[in-house]
Amino acid sequence: MKFDSRTLRNALGQYVTGVTVITTLSPNSDKIGITANSFNSVSLDPPLVLWSVDKAARSFGAFHKAEHFAIHILGEDQRELSKQFASAQTDKFNGINTQPGLGGVPLIQECAVCLECTAYGQHPAGDHVIYIAEVKRLTVKSGVEPLVYHRGDYRLLAKHPNAPV
Repeated sequence: MKFDSRTLRNALGQYVTGVTVITTLSPNSDKIGITANSFNSVSLDPPLVLWSVDKAARSFGAFHKAEHFAIHILGEDQRELSKQFASAQTDKFNGINTQPGLGGVPLIQECAVCLECTAYGQHPAGDHVIYIAEVKRLTVKSGVEPLVYHRGDYRLLAKHPNAPV
C-alpha cells in the first residue's frame, strides 16, 4: 500500500503523546531549546531515555554536539511554553525563567518533570537523529497533570469514566 507523508503523519497523530521541551547549550554557550513529543523511556538500569530531532532543525548542530540535555515534561498549563519553543523565533527563552543545571544547561522552572541528562548515544534514522540520554538528576512537581498532544492539537488528560476508583 502506498501512502504519502501527510497520510502517515495523520495516522501517527492518532497516538497520544506527552509534550516536552528539550534544552541544551550551543558550543558558544547560547541557550537552545525545542519542543518535542518524540520522547520515551528506554531503560531503568541504567536510567536511559530517548528523543529525536529533525536534521533540518536550526538547533540540530547544537544538540548533535551537546554532552548535556534537560528534558522538561510539560504540565497541562504550559501550552504556551510548548508553542514558544516550537516556534521559529530566534530567542525562544524570552520571558522564560531558567536556572543552570548539569553542564550549565538551562532548566525551565515549574515543569511537571525535569530530567537532567548526559549524552549516551546517537543513531541516524531517516531525516532525524535519535538521541539516547542517561538521566543523572530528576525533579518531579507533584500533583501536576501532563500536557498531551493528539491529532495535531493539545489535549488535557482525563480519567476514563469506567476506570476503578
